[in-house]
Amino acid sequence: MDDDSAEIELLEQNLNKTHQISQRMTSILTNFDTRLVKLEKSILPLYNSTQKLKQRAHNIDRALLKIDEVASSQDGIAVEEGLVLRGPQLGQLEAYIDILERLNAAIAFKSSDADSRDMARLIETGAKKLTQLYTKLVAEGSSGSPPVSGLAFMLTEFPPSLISSLTPLVAFLRTLPLPSTHPSHPAASAILNTLKDAQRGYADMRGSWSRKALETHSRRVVDRAETLDGVAAGKEFSIWIDNLLKVTETEYILLTELAPLFNSTLIASTYDTLLTPLLTLFTDTLSSLTSLIKRSLHKYTFHALSAFSALTMSQTRWESVLAKRGREGNELRDGLNAIRGVCLRSFPELLADLKLAATGKGGDLSVSLADITISTVQYLNRIPDVQDAVGSALSALGDGNWKMGDGKQVGKTLKSSSVDTNEKVLIQHFVYDVMNTMIGSLTTLSRTQRRPPFSSVFLLNNISHLVSHLVLRPTNPNTPSLLSKPTSDFLTSSWRTAKAGYFDANFSPLMQTLADDTRDKTSGSGWKAAAKEKFTRFYDLLEEVGERHRIAKVLEDDSEERSAVGEEVVRLVIPSLQRFMQKQKEKEFSKNPQKYIKLSPEEVESRIRNFYY
Repeated sequence: MDDDSAEIELLEQNLNKTHQISQRMTSILTNFDTRLVKLEKSILPLYNSTQKLKQRAHNIDRALLKIDEVASSQDGIAVEEGLVLRGPQLGQLEAYIDILERLNAAIAFKSSDADSRDMARLIETGAKKLTQLYTKLVAEGSSGSPPVSGLAFMLTEFPPSLISSLTPLVAFLRTLPLPSTHPSHPAASAILNTLKDAQRGYADMRGSWSRKALETHSRRVVDRAETLDGVAAGKEFSIWIDNLLKVTETEYILLTELAPLFNSTLIASTYDTLLTPLLTLFTDTLSSLTSLIKRSLHKYTFHALSAFSALTMSQTRWESVLAKRGREGNELRDGLNAIRGVCLRSFPELLADLKLAATGKGGDLSVSLADITISTVQYLNRIPDVQDAVGSALSALGDGNWKMGDGKQVGKTLKSSSVDTNEKVLIQHFVYDVMNTMIGSLTTLSRTQRRPPFSSVFLLNNISHLVSHLVLRPTNPNTPSLLSKPTSDFLTSSWRTAKAGYFDANFSPLMQTLADDTRDKTSGSGWKAAAKEKFTRFYDLLEEVGERHRIAKVLEDDSEERSAVGEEVVRLVIPSLQRFMQKQKEKEFSKNPQKYIKLSPEEVESRIRNFYY
């Protein structure tokens, strides 16, 4: 027990010591806590000051980094300046463009005016280098001699390989800063002037190239016009005009693809510059043709009409092309008015020439076709080929005004709309006047310095040629549509009159010898002598008619109509001869009739038919 009590007492003593230690520790901690609070209150202002110092230190670090960046940037500009000044290298266009894009973008973030000016100077230099490359590529596609494909024109396209090279270049040039898009950019004005110069150079090169491609064919059109038929020459001129318009239309499309400045006003101005050499070539070509036509209008009438037709048909395309250049002026209208004036002159001059032909002189025995007959037939057969031009010109001249000098006043046309507006009717009226004047002149010519038998053959041959080649067998199947009913009736009537005049001049004396007269009723030898004289006279006249027909060929170029005329002569002469022979044989006018009847009716018929073979 004593041991247990001792242990308990020892434990109590230890517990008291532990309690005392705990109290002292609690007191120490409380004191320490109080001191910490006091320390915190003392340190807090210092802590706040330290945070500000840290922020300042961070700002200082950032400033130092920025200084390092600017320094390295200056080193980079120096490097890029060398690349820019060297210009774009083969296959490195994208790298060059990338440098300019970086410089251009950097200007917006630089606060230093000096830096901006330096970068703007580099961008301006780079733009000039790129436009030089642009001009070089355009020149490659616009130099040399245009390809020639025989006598035909070949429309040459801009080389596709050059277009593929120009496309990315043009795309970047269109993004360069300009005053309209970047008003504050230091290099905007200089870049705009550079691009304008490049675009103007493009127009000059492409215009000159296009003119060179068309110039050879232009000279060929003018040179051949003097030797070609008018309609054929007009077709060549029409083809040349079509090629010219194709070139202008193609060049406009190419311009919209390759122009560095795509502003509509600048495109129109550039296109105007490009068109100038082409329009000058057009004006020169048309002036040369007009001068040729004016030298001999009666010879080159259809050159004028064909050219007028070609220009009229292309008028809509011309106006579309000229409208794209954005300014007043119409070279086509000026040329059209000039050639229209020549066409208007041609109609009254044709009638005047036909009238003047009536005063011409020909050989007494000449029965061949008159020059005016051949030329008039050719003229009328060509009208359908240029009918639109003839109708338009006659409409502008006015119905009947082509008869100047015959009491017609220019501008005093009929008020009927059917006449004023129907060009085909106007052509028919004009053709009627041509035929009327033509046959009047032929009739006058047939009576001038010619013996009636020969003059009748001359008139028959010429009018037959008109009827045959305008009505019955026209060279142009559309010619009969230009002959109104009065014109056809007039031609038919003139043909009948000419044929009657031919029969009268050549066979009336022959028929008169077979006619009864007062001597037939006499008795004795009087009527016998008269009958013998008539037979003698008949065969003498028949021989004379035969000799005349050997000299003066009737309808030499129209075998069908010639045979028909021969049949009519046979029907006219042979029955009368048979009746006369029969009558005189019955009266026994001679004991030896064969002495006076040199040829039987069958032989006479055979001889007459030989006149027309």
